[in-house]
Amino acid sequence: MALSSFYPVIGTTRVAQARDFYTRWFGFEITFEADWYVSLRRAEGERHYELALLDPAHPTLPAGYRKPVQGLLLNFEVDDVDAEWERLVVQGGLRAELDIRSEDFGQRHFIVADPSGVLIDVITEIPPTGAYAEQFATGSTAQ
Repeated sequence: MALSSFYPVIGTTRVAQARDFYTRWFGFEITFEADWYVSLRRAEGERHYELALLDPAHPTLPAGYRKPVQGLLLNFEVDDVDAEWERLVVQGGLRAELDIRSEDFGQRHFIVADPSGVLIDVITEIPPTGAYAEQFATGSTAQ
């Protein structure tokens, strides 16, 4: 199989609020918008990131799956997590679901939530310590 694209679609009853959250705080732009579906894209040079928002009541979903998202965590890896903490939480007023901290497994991160309850883990990789250093595959960026 040759993939031409891959992106998450978040089922949310708060499509407009989620759209505003991702465009305001994470730099996504709207590429398509209807009252039941919004397609978002963020371009950084050659890299493109996509995300979509879908009203789970829409008939495009099979009837047994028409529920809002639960238990989803999106990782946003950044160059400077401390600067993002300052921008999003300290200055921006977003509520931290997990305060900024460094983890032995090789991340400095914090977590906020979007209007749908999707957790956003903002991460900068740091060197892992102890036994965690040995658990990374050869050639991975965390080594």
